[in-house]
Amino acid sequence: MNVAIILSGGKGLRMKSKIPKQYLRAGERMIVTDTLSRIAGLPEIGLIQIVADESWRRDIEEDFSAAVLSGLFEKLNGFSKPGETRQLSILNALRDIRGKIADEDIVLIHDAVRPSVSEEQLRLCLVLAEGSDGAMPVLPMKDTVYLSEDGKKVTGLLDRSKVYAGQAPEAFKYGKYLHAVESLLPDRIRAINGSSEPALLSGMNISIFEGDESNFKITTLSDLERYKNL
Repeated sequence: MNVAIILSGGKGLRMKSKIPKQYLRAGERMIVTDTLSRIAGLPEIGLIQIVADESWRRDIEEDFSAAVLSGLFEKLNGFSKPGETRQLSILNALRDIRGKIADEDIVLIHDAVRPSVSEEQLRLCLVLAEGSDGAMPVLPMKDTVYLSEDGKKVTGLLDRSKVYAGQAPEAFKYGKYLHAVESLLPDRIRAINGSSEPALLSGMNISIFEGDESNFKITTLSDLERYKNL
């Protein structure tokens, strides 16, 4: 059974809102609910585990249950405690779904604040992960990419044809990915920036595919307005 982990534990400080951005409403529903509805509607996903602070869990359940058919709401497996970092939050969820997913099944990790993800992107991520150890969508770099060792002067020029910006979702073979993440404990895990980094460090084979510009992360007020306009 494939399981989706939705990361909804962030505080959204850059939005400068009184509440975390994933709980703002773009219309009738919270942003996290739009994300959950898209992923729950995918037949290939059997269960959903949400990383969220305890104070928001009832709001998520109520909004999600009101937005979708009962059969989709039943995919909600439970909640996990947010960690000190994004990767520690992922680790909490990976451990909480142990016993619900086989080692060769796929765990799909997605941000609550990426509600515009398409069914095509979700399905392609799962299919490619099944044929390797993992998969993620990427976008090619449009601008010239420079390297600076000290942040004050240019020290190199990167070949932009070989540089990509990662998106979400990211999908992995559960057993290998859990091992890769746990191998970074107790300290190295705190320096991880992206979900695929532990997989790459452990030698997992990660496939990439063309991402989607509309699958943007809602981070600022302008992002929120863009999503509302959609």
